[in-house]
Amino acid sequence: MKPKTPPPSARVPSDETPARSGARDVARLAGVSTATVSRTINDSSQVDPETRQRVRDAMAKLRYVPHGAARSLRSHRSKMIGAVVPSFDYALYARTTSALQQRLDAHGYALVLAEHHYQLDVELRITEQILQHGVDGFVFVGLDHDARLFSLLEDHRRPFVLTWGVDPLQRHPSIGFDNQAATDEMTRHLIALGHRRIGLLSAPLEGNDRARARGAGVRAALADSGLALDEQCVQYAPISLKSAEEAMGKLLDLPDPPTAVVSTNDVFAVGAMMACRARGVRIPQDISITGVDNTDLGATQTPGLTSIRTPITEIGDAAAAQLVARLAGKPFEAFQMFPAEIVHRGSTAKPQAAKRR
Repeated sequence: MKPKTPPPSARVPSDETPARSGARDVARLAGVSTATVSRTINDSSQVDPETRQRVRDAMAKLRYVPHGAARSLRSHRSKMIGAVVPSFDYALYARTTSALQQRLDAHGYALVLAEHHYQLDVELRITEQILQHGVDGFVFVGLDHDARLFSLLEDHRRPFVLTWGVDPLQRHPSIGFDNQAATDEMTRHLIALGHRRIGLLSAPLEGNDRARARGAGVRAALADSGLALDEQCVQYAPISLKSAEEAMGKLLDLPDPPTAVVSTNDVFAVGAMMACRARGVRIPQDISITGVDNTDLGATQTPGLTSIRTPITEIGDAAAAQLVARLAGKPFEAFQMFPAEIVHRGSTAKPQAAKRR
């Protein structure tokens, strides 16, 4: 489902800080002193576990997050932006946050970076911790988030933007591209070459809307051609070359392996190519392999990887521009959809059977 055409601009709500619970309110609810609240916040060993939990429960009930930056308390601006990403290990997020940091730096903002390893409860906890330092806004990856995250940000009037996807319901400002359409197009390319048995290498789906959307794109393209994705030809794995190589090995071990594989990122695709080389499976003569993101990792393989060029740096730059505009009370484009396109290289070809015909 594609997002409706968004309005050309939007404005942020008033920057007035709403009335918030304080340490005294927490102390009163927990039945302790404000000093005990302070010790709990600072993880002091002087607070026994039962009392510490009572204080934390009171903080959660009152949605109290201590504001750690005195300068921010005075000016309501810390000139810091928090970016919470799934993983530092995945180079794409490094490139996106680099573009984000460069645009922010040009406007006098610093970037605070954290990772949550696709665990949405960890993302929520980390965001609460970063809020204690008085950051002015946030950047998150994807559309999947704990509902409490949005409540927390609303309570503290902190602007945020979601990246790497565009919210189809336009509930939250977001910048990205159509993940489903990208793999749909790639799968149609393989079908047009004559492939009928197509495999899928994907990241786990929980907490990862990008993986779900890319898998849906493969299934949709196959269905439109009267085909189906055999679940035996689907492998889920963590994003690493080793995991991808092992997952591809399982596909190659099938009695009837796929003649083409759609990988939901270039790391999976290159890991798949490694597995093929180790077994003497020729690319693309014996099997076609594709990726997503058009990284140097895939482009420098032999043969070069057919992949989808995604707006890796454009997303980071646009996210920074949006937050800077919002914090300045200026108009901003709340929903931005960038194009994605196939970059054709040597890793795809007609299947052998189709060539003989």
